[in-house]
Amino acid sequence: EMEDHYFGAIRPRVKAFMADLDEELWKLGIYAKTEHNEVAPCQHEMAPVFGTTNVAADHNQLTMEIMKKVADRHGFVCLLHEKPFEGVNGSGKHNNWSISTDTGENLLDPGRTPASNAQFLLFLTAVIKAVDEYQDLLRISVATAGNDHRLGANEAPPAIVSMYIGDELQAVVDELVTGKPHENASREAMSVGVLAIPRIPLDNSDRNRTSPFAFTGNKFEFRMPGSSLNIACTNIMLNTAVAEELRQFADELEAADDFAAALDTLVRREISAHRRILFNGNGYSAEWPQEAARRGLLNLASTPEALPHYVDQKNLDLFARHGVYSESEMRSRLEIVLEEYAKTIRIEGCTSADMLRKMILPACMAYSKKVADGAAVKKGLGICADTEIKLASDVTARTAALMEKTDALEQTLAGIPESAEEAAPYCRDHVIPAMEAARADA
Repeated sequence: EMEDHYFGAIRPRVKAFMADLDEELWKLGIYAKTEHNEVAPCQHEMAPVFGTTNVAADHNQLTMEIMKKVADRHGFVCLLHEKPFEGVNGSGKHNNWSISTDTGENLLDPGRTPASNAQFLLFLTAVIKAVDEYQDLLRISVATAGNDHRLGANEAPPAIVSMYIGDELQAVVDELVTGKPHENASREAMSVGVLAIPRIPLDNSDRNRTSPFAFTGNKFEFRMPGSSLNIACTNIMLNTAVAEELRQFADELEAADDFAAALDTLVRREISAHRRILFNGNGYSAEWPQEAARRGLLNLASTPEALPHYVDQKNLDLFARHGVYSESEMRSRLEIVLEEYAKTIRIEGCTSADMLRKMILPACMAYSKKVADGAAVKKGLGICADTEIKLASDVTARTAALMEKTDALEQTLAGIPESAEEAAPYCRDHVIPAMEAARADA
Protein backbone atom coordinates (compact mmCIF):
# COMPACT_ATOMS: atom_id res chain seq x y z
CA GLU A 1 0.00 0.00 0.00
CA MET A 2 2.82 2.42 0.78
CA GLU A 3 4.83 1.49 -2.35
CA ASP A 4 8.10 2.11 -0.49
CA HIS A 5 9.29 -1.44 -1.22
CA TYR A 6 9.94 -0.32 -4.81
CA PHE A 7 12.84 1.81 -3.57
CA GLY A 8 13.96 -0.55 -0.81
CA ALA A 9 16.58 -3.27 -0.55
CA ILE A 10 15.85 -6.68 -2.04
CA ARG A 11 14.88 -9.12 0.71
CA PRO A 12 17.50 -11.79 1.53
CA ARG A 13 15.30 -14.72 0.40
CA VAL A 14 14.67 -13.04 -2.94
CA LYS A 15 18.34 -12.06 -3.26
CA ALA A 16 19.29 -15.73 -2.82
CA PHE A 17 16.78 -16.73 -5.50
CA MET A 18 18.19 -14.12 -7.90
CA ALA A 19 21.79 -15.25 -7.32
CA ASP A 20 20.78 -18.85 -8.01
CA LEU A 21 18.79 -17.77 -11.09
CA ASP A 22 21.78 -15.86 -12.49
CA GLU A 23 24.04 -18.87 -12.08
CA GLU A 24 21.57 -21.23 -13.79
CA LEU A 25 21.09 -18.78 -16.68
CA TRP A 26 24.83 -18.19 -17.11
CA LYS A 27 25.33 -21.97 -17.41
CA LEU A 28 23.09 -21.80 -20.50
CA GLY A 29 24.89 -18.77 -21.96
CA ILE A 30 22.05 -16.40 -21.02
CA TYR A 31 23.58 -13.17 -19.73
CA ALA A 32 21.26 -11.90 -17.03
CA LYS A 33 22.43 -8.47 -15.95
CA THR A 34 20.10 -6.71 -13.54
CA GLU A 35 17.45 -7.64 -11.01
CA HIS A 36 15.51 -5.22 -8.84
CA ASN A 37 12.25 -4.67 -6.99
CA GLU A 38 9.26 -3.55 -9.03
CA VAL A 39 6.11 -1.57 -8.21
CA ALA A 40 3.83 -4.40 -7.03
CA PRO A 41 4.64 -6.25 -3.78
CA CYS A 42 6.79 -9.35 -4.49
CA GLN A 43 7.23 -8.19 -8.10
CA HIS A 44 10.75 -8.10 -9.52
CA GLU A 45 12.40 -7.35 -12.85
CA MET A 46 15.22 -9.11 -14.67
CA ALA A 47 17.11 -7.63 -17.64
CA PRO A 48 19.14 -9.80 -20.02
CA VAL A 49 21.92 -8.43 -22.21
CA PHE A 50 20.77 -7.86 -25.82
CA GLY A 51 21.52 -10.40 -28.53
CA THR A 52 20.68 -11.43 -32.08
CA THR A 53 16.90 -11.69 -32.37
CA ASN A 54 16.47 -15.42 -32.91
CA VAL A 55 18.96 -16.25 -30.12
CA ALA A 56 17.36 -13.68 -27.79
CA ALA A 57 13.91 -15.20 -28.42
CA ASP A 58 15.20 -18.67 -27.47
CA HIS A 59 16.93 -17.25 -24.40
CA ASN A 60 13.72 -15.53 -23.35
CA GLN A 61 11.77 -18.81 -23.45
CA LEU A 62 14.50 -20.60 -21.49
CA THR A 63 14.61 -17.76 -18.94
CA MET A 64 10.90 -18.12 -18.18
CA GLU A 65 11.30 -21.87 -17.69
CA ILE A 66 14.38 -21.52 -15.45
CA MET A 67 12.68 -18.78 -13.39
CA LYS A 68 9.87 -21.18 -12.51
CA LYS A 69 12.21 -24.08 -11.67
CA VAL A 70 14.52 -21.98 -9.49
CA ALA A 71 11.55 -20.34 -7.75
CA ASP A 72 10.22 -23.78 -6.84
CA ARG A 73 13.59 -24.70 -5.30
CA HIS A 74 13.40 -21.60 -3.10
CA GLY A 75 9.83 -22.14 -1.94
CA PHE A 76 8.45 -19.45 -4.25
CA VAL A 77 6.01 -19.54 -7.14
CA CYS A 78 6.98 -17.48 -10.21
CA LEU A 79 3.87 -15.89 -11.70
CA LEU A 80 4.22 -14.86 -15.33
CA HIS A 81 0.55 -13.86 -15.58
CA GLU A 82 0.12 -10.31 -16.85
CA LYS A 83 -2.34 -9.29 -14.13
CA PRO A 84 -2.52 -11.80 -11.27
CA PHE A 85 -4.08 -9.31 -8.82
CA GLU A 86 -6.55 -6.53 -9.48
CA GLY A 87 -5.58 -3.12 -8.15
CA VAL A 88 -1.79 -3.59 -8.29
CA ASN A 89 0.64 -3.45 -11.20
CA GLY A 90 0.80 -6.29 -13.68
CA SER A 91 3.84 -7.68 -15.49
CA GLY A 92 5.19 -7.16 -19.00
CA LYS A 93 8.27 -7.19 -21.19
CA HIS A 94 10.11 -4.41 -22.99
CA ASN A 95 11.32 -5.57 -26.40
CA ASN A 96 14.37 -3.49 -27.35
CA TRP A 97 14.78 -3.68 -31.12
CA SER A 98 17.22 -2.27 -33.65
CA ILE A 99 18.72 -3.22 -37.03
CA SER A 100 22.42 -3.68 -37.72
CA THR A 101 24.55 -4.66 -40.71
CA ASP A 102 26.45 -7.94 -40.87
CA THR A 103 29.53 -6.02 -39.65
CA GLY A 104 27.71 -4.75 -36.55
CA GLU A 105 26.88 -1.18 -37.62
CA ASN A 106 23.68 -0.06 -35.91
CA LEU A 107 21.45 1.45 -38.60
CA LEU A 108 19.29 3.20 -35.99
CA ASP A 109 22.20 5.20 -34.59
CA PRO A 110 21.80 8.88 -35.64
CA GLY A 111 25.57 9.32 -35.99
CA ARG A 112 27.41 12.66 -36.06
CA THR A 113 27.96 13.28 -39.78
CA PRO A 114 25.48 14.29 -42.51
CA ALA A 115 26.06 11.03 -44.44
CA SER A 116 25.25 9.00 -41.33
CA ASN A 117 22.22 11.18 -40.71
CA ALA A 118 20.86 10.46 -44.18
CA GLN A 119 21.25 6.72 -43.68
CA PHE A 120 19.66 6.92 -40.22
CA LEU A 121 16.75 9.02 -41.50
CA LEU A 122 16.05 6.53 -44.27
CA PHE A 123 15.84 3.63 -41.81
CA LEU A 124 13.88 5.71 -39.31
CA THR A 125 11.41 6.52 -42.10
CA ALA A 126 11.08 2.82 -42.92
CA VAL A 127 10.26 2.03 -39.28
CA ILE A 128 7.71 4.88 -39.06
CA LYS A 129 6.00 3.69 -42.24
CA ALA A 130 6.05 0.04 -41.09
CA VAL A 131 4.54 0.78 -37.68
CA ASP A 132 1.83 2.95 -39.24
CA GLU A 133 0.86 0.53 -42.01
CA TYR A 134 1.08 -2.58 -39.82
CA GLN A 135 -0.05 -1.24 -36.45
CA ASP A 136 -2.67 -4.01 -36.40
CA LEU A 137 0.04 -6.70 -36.58
CA LEU A 138 1.97 -5.18 -33.66
CA ARG A 139 -1.23 -5.12 -31.57
CA ILE A 140 -2.00 -8.72 -32.60
CA SER A 141 1.50 -9.83 -31.56
CA VAL A 142 0.71 -8.92 -27.93
CA ALA A 143 -2.97 -9.92 -27.90
CA THR A 144 -3.74 -12.41 -25.11
CA ALA A 145 -6.42 -12.75 -22.45
CA GLY A 146 -3.92 -11.86 -19.72
CA ASN A 147 -2.46 -8.84 -21.51
CA ASP A 148 -5.95 -7.37 -22.10
CA HIS A 149 -6.06 -6.71 -18.32
CA ARG A 150 -2.79 -4.79 -18.50
CA LEU A 151 -2.81 -2.66 -21.66
CA GLY A 152 -3.99 0.83 -20.88
CA ALA A 153 -3.46 0.48 -17.14
CA ASN A 154 -0.92 2.58 -15.26
CA GLU A 155 1.95 0.17 -15.81
CA ALA A 156 1.52 -0.42 -19.54
CA PRO A 157 0.94 1.59 -22.71
CA PRO A 158 -2.56 1.88 -24.19
CA ALA A 159 -3.89 -0.59 -26.78
CA ILE A 160 -3.50 2.13 -29.45
CA VAL A 161 -0.16 1.69 -31.24
CA SER A 162 1.82 4.92 -31.64
CA MET A 163 5.49 5.98 -31.74
CA TYR A 164 7.46 8.33 -29.52
CA ILE A 165 10.64 9.73 -31.08
CA GLY A 166 11.48 12.49 -28.58
CA ASP A 167 11.56 16.26 -28.94
CA GLU A 168 14.91 16.36 -30.79
CA LEU A 169 13.87 14.00 -33.58
CA GLN A 170 10.34 15.38 -33.68
CA ALA A 171 11.78 18.83 -34.46
CA VAL A 172 13.83 17.33 -37.30
CA VAL A 173 10.79 15.49 -38.67
CA ASP A 174 8.62 18.60 -38.48
CA GLU A 175 11.26 20.61 -40.30
CA LEU A 176 11.51 18.01 -43.06
CA VAL A 177 7.75 17.95 -43.49
CA THR A 178 7.08 21.69 -43.37
CA GLY A 179 10.35 22.95 -44.83
CA LYS A 180 10.50 25.54 -42.04
CA PRO A 181 13.48 25.48 -39.66
CA HIS A 182 12.70 24.83 -35.99
CA GLU A 183 13.56 27.39 -33.33
CA ASN A 184 17.10 26.20 -32.66
CA ALA A 185 18.03 25.77 -36.34
CA SER A 186 20.73 28.06 -37.69
CA ARG A 187 19.88 27.52 -41.36
CA GLU A 188 16.96 28.58 -43.49
CA ALA A 189 16.20 25.22 -45.08
CA MET A 190 17.67 21.75 -45.07
CA SER A 191 17.78 18.60 -47.13
CA VAL A 192 18.35 15.05 -45.94
CA GLY A 193 21.85 15.02 -47.42
CA VAL A 194 23.17 17.95 -45.35
CA LEU A 195 21.22 17.42 -42.17
CA ALA A 196 22.88 17.82 -38.77
CA ILE A 197 20.74 16.01 -36.21
CA PRO A 198 21.05 17.21 -32.61
CA ARG A 199 22.81 14.79 -30.30
CA ILE A 200 20.26 12.36 -28.88
CA PRO A 201 21.00 10.94 -25.41
CA LEU A 202 20.99 7.17 -25.09
CA ASP A 203 18.28 5.53 -23.01
CA ASN A 204 15.98 8.54 -22.90
CA SER A 205 13.03 6.14 -22.56
CA ASP A 206 11.90 7.59 -19.24
CA ARG A 207 10.74 10.74 -21.02
CA ASN A 208 7.49 9.06 -22.03
CA ARG A 209 6.64 5.77 -20.34
CA THR A 210 3.12 5.82 -21.80
CA SER A 211 4.30 5.21 -25.38
CA PRO A 212 3.98 1.70 -26.86
CA PHE A 213 6.91 2.15 -29.28
CA ALA A 214 9.58 4.59 -28.16
CA PHE A 215 12.91 5.63 -29.67
CA THR A 216 15.59 5.41 -26.97
CA GLY A 217 18.74 6.86 -28.54
CA ASN A 218 19.81 4.10 -30.95
CA LYS A 219 16.97 1.56 -30.79
CA PHE A 220 13.23 1.28 -30.31
CA GLU A 221 11.59 -0.09 -27.20
CA PHE A 222 8.28 -1.89 -27.80
CA ARG A 223 6.57 -1.93 -24.41
CA MET A 224 3.31 -3.76 -25.12
CA PRO A 225 4.32 -7.45 -24.79
CA GLY A 226 2.93 -9.30 -21.78
CA SER A 227 5.11 -11.15 -19.29
CA SER A 228 4.14 -14.65 -20.48
CA LEU A 229 4.56 -13.77 -24.16
CA ASN A 230 6.87 -15.48 -26.63
CA ILE A 231 8.75 -12.50 -28.09
CA ALA A 232 9.31 -14.26 -31.42
CA CYS A 233 5.88 -13.20 -32.74
CA THR A 234 6.50 -9.51 -32.03
CA ASN A 235 9.88 -9.59 -33.75
CA ILE A 236 8.55 -11.51 -36.75
CA MET A 237 5.95 -8.77 -37.22
CA LEU A 238 8.51 -5.96 -36.82
CA ASN A 239 11.20 -7.49 -39.01
CA THR A 240 8.83 -8.43 -41.84
CA ALA A 241 7.03 -5.08 -41.87
CA VAL A 242 10.28 -3.09 -41.93
CA ALA A 243 11.76 -5.41 -44.57
CA GLU A 244 8.75 -4.68 -46.79
CA GLU A 245 9.23 -0.91 -46.48
CA LEU A 246 12.96 -1.19 -47.19
CA ARG A 247 12.18 -3.32 -50.26
CA GLN A 248 9.95 -0.55 -51.59
CA PHE A 249 12.54 2.13 -50.77
CA ALA A 250 15.33 0.16 -52.45
CA ASP A 251 13.30 -0.29 -55.66
CA GLU A 252 12.68 3.46 -55.83
CA LEU A 253 16.21 4.62 -54.95
CA GLU A 254 18.00 2.10 -57.16
CA ALA A 255 16.03 3.35 -60.17
CA ALA A 256 16.81 7.04 -59.48
CA ASP A 257 19.22 9.07 -61.61
CA ASP A 258 19.95 11.53 -58.79
CA PHE A 259 20.22 9.43 -55.61
CA ALA A 260 20.51 12.35 -53.17
CA ALA A 261 17.47 14.15 -54.58
CA ALA A 262 15.45 10.92 -54.69
CA LEU A 263 16.37 10.16 -51.08
CA ASP A 264 15.37 13.64 -49.95
CA THR A 265 12.03 13.38 -51.78
CA LEU A 266 11.31 9.88 -50.44
CA VAL A 267 12.02 10.73 -46.80
CA ARG A 268 9.91 13.90 -46.90
CA ARG A 269 7.03 12.18 -48.70
CA GLU A 270 6.85 9.11 -46.49
CA ILE A 271 7.23 10.97 -43.19
CA SER A 272 4.47 13.36 -44.29
CA ALA A 273 2.23 10.42 -45.19
CA HIS A 274 2.81 8.51 -41.95
CA ARG A 275 3.49 11.14 -39.29
CA ARG A 276 0.04 10.43 -37.77
CA ILE A 277 1.64 7.47 -35.93
CA LEU A 278 4.05 9.85 -34.10
CA PHE A 279 2.74 10.92 -30.70
CA ASN A 280 4.93 12.37 -27.95
CA GLY A 281 2.06 13.14 -25.56
CA ASN A 282 0.40 11.30 -22.67
CA GLY A 283 -0.97 7.96 -23.86
CA TYR A 284 -3.04 7.64 -20.67
CA SER A 285 -4.98 10.87 -21.20
CA ALA A 286 -8.71 10.76 -21.91
CA GLU A 287 -8.12 12.92 -24.98
CA TRP A 288 -5.69 10.52 -26.68
CA PRO A 289 -8.28 7.93 -27.89
CA GLN A 290 -10.28 10.78 -29.44
CA GLU A 291 -7.16 12.26 -31.04
CA ALA A 292 -6.10 8.79 -32.28
CA ALA A 293 -9.53 8.28 -33.86
CA ARG A 294 -9.24 11.66 -35.57
CA ARG A 295 -5.86 10.57 -36.97
CA GLY A 296 -7.34 7.29 -38.21
CA LEU A 297 -5.32 5.06 -35.86
CA LEU A 298 -6.71 1.71 -34.75
CA ASN A 299 -7.98 1.27 -31.19
CA LEU A 300 -8.20 -2.51 -30.80
CA ALA A 301 -9.04 -2.61 -27.10
CA SER A 302 -9.43 -6.38 -26.74
CA THR A 303 -7.94 -9.55 -28.20
CA PRO A 304 -11.11 -10.57 -30.11
CA GLU A 305 -11.14 -7.14 -31.77
CA ALA A 306 -7.49 -7.38 -32.80
CA LEU A 307 -7.11 -10.97 -33.97
CA PRO A 308 -9.40 -10.93 -37.06
CA HIS A 309 -7.02 -8.38 -38.64
CA TYR A 310 -4.47 -11.20 -38.80
CA VAL A 311 -5.95 -12.25 -42.13
CA ASP A 312 -6.54 -8.82 -43.65
CA GLN A 313 -5.46 -9.00 -47.30
CA LYS A 314 -2.52 -6.61 -46.83
CA ASN A 315 -1.17 -8.85 -44.06
CA LEU A 316 -1.64 -12.06 -46.05
CA ASP A 317 0.20 -10.40 -48.95
CA LEU A 318 3.02 -9.17 -46.69
CA PHE A 319 3.93 -12.56 -45.25
CA ALA A 320 3.46 -14.43 -48.52
CA ARG A 321 5.69 -11.93 -50.39
CA HIS A 322 8.54 -12.45 -47.94
CA GLY A 323 8.10 -16.20 -47.62
CA VAL A 324 7.32 -16.02 -43.89
CA TYR A 325 3.81 -17.55 -43.75
CA SER A 326 1.44 -18.82 -46.41
CA GLU A 327 -2.24 -17.82 -46.32
CA SER A 328 -3.25 -21.23 -44.95
CA GLU A 329 -0.64 -20.89 -42.17
CA MET A 330 -1.97 -17.43 -41.30
CA ARG A 331 -5.55 -18.71 -41.11
CA SER A 332 -4.42 -21.67 -38.99
CA ARG A 333 -2.61 -19.36 -36.59
CA LEU A 334 -5.68 -17.14 -36.32
CA GLU A 335 -7.83 -20.11 -35.37
CA ILE A 336 -5.28 -21.25 -32.80
CA VAL A 337 -4.99 -17.89 -31.04
CA LEU A 338 -8.78 -17.36 -31.05
CA GLU A 339 -9.22 -20.80 -29.52
CA GLU A 340 -6.51 -20.11 -26.94
CA TYR A 341 -8.24 -16.89 -25.88
CA ALA A 342 -11.66 -18.56 -25.56
CA LYS A 343 -10.21 -21.52 -23.62
CA THR A 344 -8.35 -19.20 -21.23
CA ILE A 345 -11.47 -17.18 -20.42
CA ARG A 346 -13.53 -20.38 -20.09
CA ILE A 347 -10.99 -21.83 -17.62
CA GLU A 348 -11.07 -18.58 -15.62
CA GLY A 349 -14.90 -18.61 -15.64
CA CYS A 350 -15.11 -22.24 -14.53
CA THR A 351 -12.54 -21.59 -11.80
CA SER A 352 -14.55 -18.56 -10.61
CA ALA A 353 -17.77 -20.60 -10.52
CA ASP A 354 -15.97 -23.38 -8.63
CA MET A 355 -14.60 -20.96 -6.02
CA LEU A 356 -18.03 -19.37 -5.60
CA ARG A 357 -19.86 -22.69 -5.18
CA LYS A 358 -17.35 -24.52 -3.02
CA MET A 359 -15.67 -21.79 -0.99
CA ILE A 360 -17.33 -18.38 -0.94
CA LEU A 361 -21.05 -19.23 -0.84
CA PRO A 362 -20.64 -21.91 1.89
CA ALA A 363 -18.62 -19.41 3.97
CA CYS A 364 -21.31 -16.75 3.50
CA MET A 365 -24.07 -19.15 4.52
CA ALA A 366 -22.15 -20.42 7.54
CA TYR A 367 -21.50 -16.85 8.69
CA SER A 368 -25.13 -15.87 8.12
CA LYS A 369 -26.25 -18.81 10.27
CA LYS A 370 -23.75 -17.91 12.98
CA VAL A 371 -25.03 -14.32 13.14
CA ALA A 372 -28.67 -15.49 13.14
CA ASP A 373 -27.96 -18.00 15.95
CA GLY A 374 -26.31 -15.22 17.96
CA ALA A 375 -29.38 -13.03 17.48
CA ALA A 376 -31.65 -15.88 18.61
CA VAL A 377 -29.57 -16.42 21.78
CA LYS A 378 -29.72 -12.71 22.59
CA LYS A 379 -33.47 -12.65 22.07
CA GLY A 380 -33.88 -15.69 24.32
CA LEU A 381 -31.99 -13.87 27.07
CA GLY A 382 -34.15 -10.78 26.58
CA ILE A 383 -31.22 -8.76 25.15
CA CYS A 384 -31.67 -6.43 22.16
CA ALA A 385 -30.44 -8.19 19.00
CA ASP A 386 -31.04 -5.40 16.49
CA THR A 387 -27.40 -5.26 15.35
CA GLU A 388 -27.21 -9.02 14.75
CA ILE A 389 -30.59 -9.03 12.96
CA LYS A 390 -29.50 -6.18 10.70
CA LEU A 391 -26.18 -7.90 9.93
CA ALA A 392 -27.87 -11.26 9.29
CA SER A 393 -30.37 -9.60 6.97
CA ASP A 394 -27.59 -7.84 5.07
CA VAL A 395 -25.45 -10.97 4.69
CA THR A 396 -28.49 -13.06 3.66
CA ALA A 397 -29.49 -10.53 0.99
CA ARG A 398 -25.93 -10.33 -0.37
CA THR A 399 -25.61 -14.11 -0.36
CA ALA A 400 -28.87 -14.45 -2.30
CA ALA A 401 -27.60 -11.92 -4.86
CA LEU A 402 -24.29 -13.79 -5.12
CA MET A 403 -26.14 -17.06 -5.72
CA GLU A 404 -28.06 -15.43 -8.57
CA LYS A 405 -24.81 -14.12 -10.09
CA THR A 406 -23.20 -17.55 -9.73
CA ASP A 407 -26.17 -19.19 -11.48
CA ALA A 408 -25.91 -16.57 -14.23
CA LEU A 409 -22.16 -17.20 -14.62
CA GLU A 410 -22.68 -20.95 -14.95
CA GLN A 411 -25.45 -20.45 -17.51
CA THR A 412 -23.21 -18.07 -19.46
CA LEU A 413 -20.38 -20.62 -19.45
CA ALA A 414 -22.76 -23.29 -20.72
CA GLY A 415 -23.62 -21.05 -23.67
CA ILE A 416 -20.07 -20.69 -25.07
CA PRO A 417 -20.26 -21.48 -28.81
CA GLU A 418 -18.27 -24.36 -30.31
CA SER A 419 -16.62 -22.28 -33.03
CA ALA A 420 -13.49 -20.42 -31.88
CA GLU A 421 -14.44 -17.50 -34.13
CA GLU A 422 -17.72 -17.08 -32.23
CA ALA A 423 -16.44 -18.19 -28.81
CA ALA A 424 -13.78 -15.47 -28.45
CA PRO A 425 -16.12 -12.44 -28.73
CA TYR A 426 -18.78 -14.29 -26.69
CA CYS A 427 -16.28 -14.79 -23.85
CA ARG A 428 -15.31 -11.13 -23.95
CA ASP A 429 -18.91 -9.82 -24.10
CA HIS A 430 -20.63 -12.30 -21.75
CA VAL A 431 -18.30 -14.47 -19.65
CA ILE A 432 -15.98 -11.68 -18.44
CA PRO A 433 -18.89 -9.37 -17.40
CA ALA A 434 -20.56 -12.32 -15.62
CA MET A 435 -17.34 -13.02 -13.69
CA GLU A 436 -16.96 -9.33 -12.77
CA ALA A 437 -20.58 -9.13 -11.57
CA ALA A 438 -20.13 -12.17 -9.33
CA ARG A 439 -16.81 -10.84 -8.05
CA ALA A 440 -18.41 -7.54 -7.00
CA ASP A 441 -20.98 -9.31 -4.80
CA ALA A 442 -18.39 -11.75 -3.46
